[in-house]
Amino acid sequence: MAKPPANHGKQWTPADVAQLKQLAKENTPTRVIGLKMSRTEDSVRAKAGEHSVSLKPTNQSPYNRRKP
Repeated sequence: MAKPPANHGKQWTPADVAQLKQLAKENTPTRVIGLKMSRTEDSVRAKAGEHSVSLKPTNQSPYNRRKP
C-alpha cells in the first residue's frame, strides 16, 4: 500500500486554502496540486468543493471547438 502524504489527517489552514485557490486559478492539475501540498487528490477535490473552487481548466474550449 502507498505511503500516506506528509499532511495526511492534518487540518487545512487558511494559508493552505489560499494556496489551493491560487493553484486552481493557474489551471494546475488536481494531482499536481495534491503533490505540491502533500495531500491526496481526493482531499484536494473535497476542500475545493467546500470553498467553491473550480478545478476545471479555464483556458480550453469545450468539445475541441476552435474558431477558424
